Amino acid sequence: MKPVPISAWKTTPRSSIVIFMVAVFFVFANIGFVSDMMDMGRQPPIRFALSVVLSGLFAVCYAIAGISLRGRFWIATIPIFIVHFTLMGLLGNWFPDGPWPAHYGSDEIGHLHNRLNFSGLSVILSICLSYAGFVYVSISEGRRHGRAQGEKALLEGEMIAAREVQRVMVPEDLPSIRGYSLESVYRPASEVGGDFFQVVLLKSGRTLVVMGDVSGKGLRAAMIVSMIVGTLHTASGFTEEPSDLLAELNRRLCGRMGDGFATCLVVRLEEQGNLTLSNAGHLPPYRNGIEIDLPGSLPLGLEPNTVYEQSGFSMAPGDGLVLLTDGIAEAQNPQRVLLGFTTVESMLREGATAHTVADRAQQYGQNDDITAIRIVREGSSRAGMSVAWSVS
Repeated sequence: MKPVPISAWKTTPRSSIVIFMVAVFFVFANIGFVSDMMDMGRQPPIRFALSVVLSGLFAVCYAIAGISLRGRFWIATIPIFIVHFTLMGLLGNWFPDGPWPAHYGSDEIGHLHNRLNFSGLSVILSICLSYAGFVYVSISEGRRHGRAQGEKALLEGEMIAAREVQRVMVPEDLPSIRGYSLESVYRPASEVGGDFFQVVLLKSGRTLVVMGDVSGKGLRAAMIVSMIVGTLHTASGFTEEPSDLLAELNRRLCGRMGDGFATCLVVRLEEQGNLTLSNAGHLPPYRNGIEIDLPGSLPLGLEPNTVYEQSGFSMAPGDGLVLLTDGIAEAQNPQRVLLGFTTVESMLREGATAHTVADRAQQYGQNDDITAIRIVREGSSRAGMSVAWSVS
């Protein structure tokens, strides 16, 4: 059975649980007192005491079974019920009621008066204690619920703001890039993810394709991405070198990410098929299904004086370059087996598109953001660009 009820125990303060169970105990302990009053105080003291205690304890067991199992409470309630009434019957046999007195003298009347008076006062006291317990739990849980609703409303407001910020993570409309076709897929694992990519047209006519992944999720990650994207667009107006852009991004992020970091890969496209790459701790791209060997590098936001290298190569017409985030290779099936880089590379060597790889990862078991970009160099007879774009 799915352990949904266990979460109810975890989310309720222990003090409220204890007080609620004590209140339940005192409410049903009255059964023992009332039973003694109905028997006119003829129960032996040990049976009287055990009846009171067992009535309260079994009531607590019923309450625990109902809260824990909810709709399937009968699984535990029926066995508890059988044990309860069997034990109460055995008590009656082991400690039977005393005989009715032949006549009531002053001593018998006094004893009966004291016994009934004790049981009556006990009923009043137990009712007061149980009522106080239920009132305390109602008030404390009402306040806690109110605070939870306020926090939920605040969180929803933050998520709305984060979704607005997230719009800058991925471009809604891709520009035309002469000589290339571009296919991109972005599928966040939650409402607000940490992956991002950008396509930036430069003054020289060249184009930047940038992909990255910010550690963490939620509003904080979205705000960091917005800082990265803003800095990227500003810095690209002063320099078009991928290594310089990463260095500037790193300087801006250092000291502003706490224990977090961001990976980033910058690719500069030129119409003639020349590409320049610089990497900051991101996964290397794949050219025609083969991983490009790039020098090791630190992610952004760790060391302010990090120097990033860049390398270049040429793409012939028909060549393809695929950029990925780790959410694809780290897709995990129900047996907790990763999809793995070997499988991803094999798919790319067979000519898989960005959508094919993303679909495979999502069907295998998505547990992180999935982002893939495929850049294909077009032949000289095709000057324009076809764009395939998906956010799902």
